[in-house]
Amino acid sequence: MAENCLFCKIAAGEIPSTQVYSDDTYYAFRDINPGAPTHVLIVPRKHIARITDADPGDAELLGGLMLIANKIAAQEHLTDFRLALNCGPHAGQSVFHIHLHLMGGRDFSWPPG
Repeated sequence: MAENCLFCKIAAGEIPSTQVYSDDTYYAFRDINPGAPTHVLIVPRKHIARITDADPGDAELLGGLMLIANKIAAQEHLTDFRLALNCGPHAGQSVFHIHLHLMGGRDFSWPPG
């Protein structure tokens, strides 16, 4: 856990959130400023600030993010959804703890942004 990381504190239960999923490796919660009717943030409990900070030893952890997203999408009754992972402030990353956005419940366009 990184001492001043918002998402580390949320995953540890130090800051309240609306939990959607939790296990020893991942924590998922509803976004407080949703961009879609369903907007869930999935975070690994291991602190990695940016996806570019991940190393080959994190491959299973990163793959698990996708599998947890599938599980939550099914739980939320989503058949169509968007997954997004931002890297850096110019890409929209505002909390520097990797997190996967799971969004659904509305039509999305391409390109995003």
